[in-house]
Amino acid sequence: MARVLSTEGVAPQERLALWADLICDAYVQLDCETPDSDAPFNGNILSERLATLDLSQVTASPQRVLRTSRQISKATEDYFLVSIQTKGLGVIRQDGRQAMLQPGDFALYDSTRPYELLFENDFQQFVLMLPGEMLRSQVKATEDLTAIPVSGRRGAGHLMIGMIEALWRDIAALEPASAGAVSDSVLNILVAGLRTLPAATRLPPSNLKRLYLAQARAFVREHLRNPQLSVEMIAAELRLSVSTLHRAFQGEPCSLVHWIWTERLDAVKRDLADPALRNFGVSSLAFAWGFNDAAHFSRAFKERFGVTATEFRHGLFGESAR
Repeated sequence: MARVLSTEGVAPQERLALWADLICDAYVQLDCETPDSDAPFNGNILSERLATLDLSQVTASPQRVLRTSRQISKATEDYFLVSIQTKGLGVIRQDGRQAMLQPGDFALYDSTRPYELLFENDFQQFVLMLPGEMLRSQVKATEDLTAIPVSGRRGAGHLMIGMIEALWRDIAALEPASAGAVSDSVLNILVAGLRTLPAATRLPPSNLKRLYLAQARAFVREHLRNPQLSVEMIAAELRLSVSTLHRAFQGEPCSLVHWIWTERLDAVKRDLADPALRNFGVSSLAFAWGFNDAAHFSRAFKERFGVTATEFRHGLFGESAR
């Protein structure tokens, strides 16, 4: 019988806080916020256990979910999660990558490293959760496969969404003796889908390259607000040559410089959506995250998000936005 976690029957002003507790109970320790604190919030999780896997269906209002370094440092949770979009659009961000999920698509993320889930409208998805070592025993270099969408319109991705939907309809009638075999089948199709990704066919980077990437990204996140942050500064801090640092980012989705700008733009966008910061001007928020040229920031923001920063904020807060 499905376990039900829901905000139904709770006073509207208490629902978001309850939802944050519910998703922590169902998955791992997380933070949750909504882009519009005045809009009614609703959330519902139906959860089933299948041998070593947990399968749930989430239906909820727009939200942003964060798994932070602080939460990870206090936990021993080691799971992979797979979001399988069924309604609306979803975004998964982890390891410097971003997966845009349309209905039918799925993507992997790892609870042992920070991640972000973003849903700008009402949505529904299945979430598959499995022990970390179970997948690592089947797939090499899983950190290269997170936050990359697998299409549900063809191949293994299509089989995956079909199996999950059929399983969800019939899971209550599944005999316990067959649950293990079905669980193995789900894992095998997940692995097949991940192996279709280009990153799965590349030679794995050396341990030294992984170390350089991790150190560089950690330094960038710590100093992202510093307008003087540069490749030269990072290289000097890590005691590497600039060319070595550039080589470490070869084969990554974007260069180190582009990744820094992407992280800054995402940070400004989060601040623009924060009601507590709505009285701060767009330029002051941009400068607080290391931008030093308002015109460059404006062009970069529109190129990344399709609207200007002012238009984005106006869409959230209306005429009172600055």
